[in-house]
Amino acid sequence: MRFTNQTAATNFLLLGLSNAPELQPVMFGLFLSIYLVTMIGNLFIILAIISDSHLHTPMYFFISNLSLTDLCTSTTTIPKMLINIQEQTLSITFAECLTQACFAMLFASLECCLLAAMAYDRYVAICYPLRYTVIINWCLCNLLILFSLLSSTVNALLLSFTVLWLSFCKDLEIPHFFCEITQVIKAACSDTFINNILIYIAGLTFGGITFAGIIFSYTEIVSSVLKIPSLQGRYKAFSTCGSHLSVVSLFYGTGLGVCISSAVTDSPRMTAVASMMYTIVTQMLNPFIYSLRNKDMKEALKKLIGRMTFIL
Repeated sequence: MRFTNQTAATNFLLLGLSNAPELQPVMFGLFLSIYLVTMIGNLFIILAIISDSHLHTPMYFFISNLSLTDLCTSTTTIPKMLINIQEQTLSITFAECLTQACFAMLFASLECCLLAAMAYDRYVAICYPLRYTVIINWCLCNLLILFSLLSSTVNALLLSFTVLWLSFCKDLEIPHFFCEITQVIKAACSDTFINNILIYIAGLTFGGITFAGIIFSYTEIVSSVLKIPSLQGRYKAFSTCGSHLSVVSLFYGTGLGVCISSAVTDSPRMTAVASMMYTIVTQMLNPFIYSLRNKDMKEALKKLIGRMTFIL
């Protein structure tokens, strides 16, 4: 059989978290609720930042981009799962699967880059406060976003195109609720050595290097904060990092959980649950973290809700 015929004839089966019929309505309601909360929460964050001139600063510029990325990440994975539950099917075509895997990689890589850029922003703000507006200018912010988007796009396209080299000889099961690139590669019936090498390189680049940059930034931040003589001054300086540090801990913590669960257990369901925390729950919680721990964001949200209530 020729490669093109093999690829065209292949459908994947997304096994999801559970195949039990009695649980499908519960799962549909749960994930629909998560998706709506994620969409509304992140949209409110974006609109609040746009509508309040006091929040037109580099830090909130990065937060709005992070919210947009979270919104896109959830849209990449949840709707297809809801459609499959509603239609009582597990099937996804090869083209749909590869497209979903590509966008999932793009937004995951972009989130890593944005969190590293935000850590650098806090590092400059605390360690070099007098030079902050000179170093973190709008030109640099836009360049960081552009570089993050371009590098993430190149990475996602490269890994997706290499999947086209693989052969898939029959309908194959993916023990996941979306097409994760590693699960797609495992389902191939041809040599995947190059694909795995590229995935490790991408993981080291977007996961390892960005996390190392965050660790370096916070090491310098802690060092600078400890030099502040007053306890109140230390608290005020470090409180500006609280929301970002919480999001970083949640994102990389759940990502590490996925790696650990894959290494220590052979249960695909456990890995799928861990991935759900990484790709769905984190995106839902981020807006609450930034709104509940940030006084300026609370005020902006109150103003936004007040305007919307007045219009309605």
